Amino acid sequence: MKIKTAEFVVSNTDYKKCPKPDKPEYAFIGRSNVGKSSLINMLTGRKQLAKISGKPGKTKLINHFLINGSWYLVDLPGYGYAKVSKKERNIWKGFIKDYIMRRENLMNLFVLIDSRHKPQKNDTEFMRILGENAVPFVIIFTKTDKLSKKQLSENINLYKKELLKTWETIPEYFVSSSVTREGKDEILEFIDKTNKLFEKS
Repeated sequence: MKIKTAEFVVSNTDYKKCPKPDKPEYAFIGRSNVGKSSLINMLTGRKQLAKISGKPGKTKLINHFLINGSWYLVDLPGYGYAKVSKKERNIWKGFIKDYIMRRENLMNLFVLIDSRHKPQKNDTEFMRILGENAVPFVIIFTKTDKLSKKQLSENINLYKKELLKTWETIPEYFVSSSVTREGKDEILEFIDKTNKLFEKS
């Protein structure tokens, strides 16, 4: 798949105010500072589509982008280390949860994991909740350019070992780098194939 057009549609904190669910939708989420905005910009080939910030917690809304006029890419707020008040964190948790659990055209949630780190509890807990609620998701390991192939393999294996404590099989995953563009073709191909499932439904 080639992305020819990518346009911002709307930002909000209420899934009921999201665009009409008549197109397949793919959302991106991960711990704060995982490289989400950089990944979205790399996938779409637009340097400023998603705003990049060194300050965790920059994204605070559900941001919809229309891609090729045929599917939605959604940038969700990060979780984890954002320096926001407990009250604000709870508000985020509420509307993010509502969106993930109730958005009927959400075909897949991309859960971003920083490949440089060992398994983090808030990541594994988040994925466990997704599994228990039958939310379709795949993992994207980000920032792979910052590791050697050996280090990357070791860290991914640590995640596999941790996940197999609660999962029968490992969720599908991709490896990516916004610097080298690794994973771009594979992720877009996955979306392209999944779009066809929406057309049949």
